[in-house]
Amino acid sequence: MDEFARLLIVLGAIVVLAGVVLLLVGRIPFLGHLPGDIRIQTDGVSCFVPLATSLLLSVLLSLLLNLIANILQRH
Repeated sequence: MDEFARLLIVLGAIVVLAGVVLLLVGRIPFLGHLPGDIRIQTDGVSCFVPLATSLLLSVLLSLLLNLIANILQRH
């Protein structure tokens, strides 16, 4: 039962951290405007493909999740 309680606490902390990150990411002006983000606008049609932003966020999240996994394995 103690392991389940710890798991819930860790999952709750991750959800709170994800919420804070989403609030802060919305305030970073360069995200979505990186070189490599594709924006196509024509008459009445627009398409936005954030390739560079997606890659950057993927690397950062991978590092963060690996760090969390290493911390949890030590216990």
